[in-house]
Amino acid sequence: MDKRLFVKGNEAVCMGAIAAGCRYYFGYPITPQNEIPEFMSRELPPLGGTFLQAESEVAAINMVLGASAAGARVMTSSSGPGISLKAEGLSYLAGSELPAVIVNMMRCGPGLGGIDVSQADYFQAVKGAGHGGYRMVVLAPNSIQELYDLAIVAFDLADRYRMPAFILGDAMIGQMKEALIPHPYAPASDLPAKDWAVTGKHGRSKGNTLKSLYLKDGALEAHNWKLQDRYRQLQQHEVRCETEGLDDAELIVTAFGSTARIAKTAVRMAREAGLKVGLIRPITVFPFPEQIFRQATERCRKVLCIELNAGQMVEDVRLSVDRQADVRFYGRPGGTGSLPTPEELFEQLQKHYKD
Repeated sequence: MDKRLFVKGNEAVCMGAIAAGCRYYFGYPITPQNEIPEFMSRELPPLGGTFLQAESEVAAINMVLGASAAGARVMTSSSGPGISLKAEGLSYLAGSELPAVIVNMMRCGPGLGGIDVSQADYFQAVKGAGHGGYRMVVLAPNSIQELYDLAIVAFDLADRYRMPAFILGDAMIGQMKEALIPHPYAPASDLPAKDWAVTGKHGRSKGNTLKSLYLKDGALEAHNWKLQDRYRQLQQHEVRCETEGLDDAELIVTAFGSTARIAKTAVRMAREAGLKVGLIRPITVFPFPEQIFRQATERCRKVLCIELNAGQMVEDVRLSVDRQADVRFYGRPGGTGSLPTPEELFEQLQKHYKD
C-alpha cells in the first residue's frame, strides 16, 4: 500500500520541490505562506542544500536568478505584495531564459489587503507580473496532492522551456491539510542539458554568458520572437485541464484552484437534482485551455465562471469560447467570510441554468 501522509499544503509543495531535486530556496516571510520557508529551512541543509532568508523579496528573487544561472533547481515563494516586489526579477529571469519555480499563496488585496482566501492575483500571474511582455507557465493546483505533483511538473516545464514556472495557490489550499501520497521522481528523458549554465569554461574556449540586454540592431526583436514561439509551443503541448460532464451539458461551470473544489461539489449536487451541468477546471491557467473551451461551447452556449475575485479569469474564458457563447460571472473580491459554500454555488447554478 502507498504511504499516506497527512500534511499541510504549504508543506506539500516543498516536498514536491525537494523530490524534484530542488536544493536551493531563497525567500522572505509573508503570511499565508510562511510554512514554506520554515519547511525548507529545516529540510534542505541535511540534504546538502541551501536555505537563505533574504533581506527582502527583491534580494530573494535575484538570488534565485543567480542560482538558476549556475544550473541549479531553485525555488522561491511569497504572497501577493511579495510577488509584486519580485516582479522585476521575474522579468529578468524570463528575459535571460532562466528556469525557476515561484509559488504564490494568494492573499486578499489590493495593497496590504488581508490574509484571507482570495484569487485576486490571477492577472498578476498569467499576464506577466513584471515588464516586457513575457509569460510564465502558471499551474493552479486544487488539492494537497496536486501541490506536490505540480511542483514536480513545474520544475520539469521550467527546465524544458527555459522560463520561470509559477504555482498559483491561495490561503485555503496552503493552510488546509489532506492526505498526500508522495512518489519518487524520475527525470523526464527529454529534458535538455543545461549547457548554457555559467559554470566556467569546462574545456570551452570561453565561459557562457547570460543576459536580457540586446543592443545590436534587430537582436532584441529576434530574441522576443524566440520567446513568443516558446509560448506558442506551450499552448500546443502543455495545456492541462480537468473536465466533467461536458457531453450533455446545458450549462458549463468553470473555476480554478481551491474555488474549483467547491464548484465541483455544486456541479455534482446539480447533477443529482437532474440538471445537466458540466465542469471545466483549468490546471494550467497559462497556457490557457482555449481549444477545450471553444469546442465545448460549440454545443453548450452557456458558461458560468466562478472566482474569488471581481472577475479576472472570466476575461480569458470570454476570449476562448465560441463567439455565440453566453459567458456569465459569479464571484467575490475576497475578505473575511468570502469563501462560498457548495450550497451557495448550487443556488447560482440553478439560477443560471433556468435563465
